[in-house]
Amino acid sequence: MLIKKPDDIKASEITDKQVYLDRRLFMRGAALAATTVATGLLYRKLNPPPAETPKGEKLADFAKPTSDAALGEGFTVNEQLTPLEDITNYNNFYEFSTDKGSVASESKGFVTKPWTVSVEGLVNKPRTFDLDELLSFPLEERVYRLRCVEGWSMVIPWIGFPLAKLLEKAEPTEQVRYVAFQTLYDPKRMPNQRTGVLDWPYVEGLRLDEAKHPLTILATGLYGETLPPQDGAPIRLVVPWKYGFKSIKSIVKIQLIADEPPTTWNIQAPNEYGFYSNVNPNVPHPRWSQAKERRIGEFRMRETLMFNGYAEQVAGLYTGMDLRRYF
Repeated sequence: MLIKKPDDIKASEITDKQVYLDRRLFMRGAALAATTVATGLLYRKLNPPPAETPKGEKLADFAKPTSDAALGEGFTVNEQLTPLEDITNYNNFYEFSTDKGSVASESKGFVTKPWTVSVEGLVNKPRTFDLDELLSFPLEERVYRLRCVEGWSMVIPWIGFPLAKLLEKAEPTEQVRYVAFQTLYDPKRMPNQRTGVLDWPYVEGLRLDEAKHPLTILATGLYGETLPPQDGAPIRLVVPWKYGFKSIKSIVKIQLIADEPPTTWNIQAPNEYGFYSNVNPNVPHPRWSQAKERRIGEFRMRETLMFNGYAEQVAGLYTGMDLRRYF
């Protein structure tokens, strides 16, 4: 299978920027497909589901084993892309502002060079990568949905590379079960970190098998351009089957660890934001329903898809888990 732009979307309908038509940015789909089956076999062995199935209501229809064939799909979605203007002017990035419409202006001039990302913890080869090294990884286009817990969504053509490719450089030990992430902490460059709206720096985490899943990427661009500051420059996580706040922005540290790490929104409001944060229309937020969403640029509401529409690819990660308890 080749990773490709949906055939029924004309470039002229989604952007007027010629750079998006540069075929050099549509990278190495065949190479990715060749490694997908092997990666799929690996991640299912790393963290098996709990030996005892937790009591409670099960979402059995979605907890089906993930086939290797399904893992070779899902790297693009056949939907109208969200316009670049919306993607870059409606943002959640509390380090700059809590006002979604103000993030772009508040982050203007954010300096991302020099920049380094450390990969450390339970690894044989801890590494610190500078930005040029990160940009040297083979890039791919991934058209993914982004679903936010507040009820809105986008379809974004990301440019990035699988997180697994970075982690393997550090050679994780057998004790690793989780991956923790940390955003830059620099109140001079991120002025809203001077407030107490959240506990800084922003931190997030994934289970190791989630982190190594082929759909999980580190994004360095979108719409064929360098990632804008308001969207998480210079490098951010994208986990398309989870709510958007799991896709941590402006990453400076990645730690491979044995125990479940703290995460910012779980610390802030544990009754509202669980560690897993999988898109699940059947588990309402305490203050609103998650059953429907509104695509930015549209007026109509649409049904929220289980795992944000990636159930075939990722449901096998959660076989035997009570998805109402582990939300």
